[in-house]
Amino acid sequence: MLKKHPRLRDEKYLAWIREQPCCLCGRPAEAAHLRVGSINHGKGIGAFGMKSSDKWALPLCRLHHIEQHAAGNELEWWSKRGIDPFVLAISYQQARRSE
Repeated sequence: MLKKHPRLRDEKYLAWIREQPCCLCGRPAEAAHLRVGSINHGKGIGAFGMKSSDKWALPLCRLHHIEQHAAGNELEWWSKRGIDPFVLAISYQQARRSE
């Protein structure tokens, strides 16, 4: 079972994520937090009703962000697009650190 973790905030990282194009279509993006956890990637789940830590945000345009939240199964939603959202989020974290 995944452990619950408190949300860690990073407004500068979120601002940087919002500057990136949508990772699906290239349009202007919002910061979309992954809500699911992954033991393999060290991402626990937030407490009930809380967003994930900001490092698990990805750039999604408004339309894709709405779709992500409306999906009954978030992992399936990403999988249909051929994306591992945890690997993608880690790649954004690494890109930000290397700037």
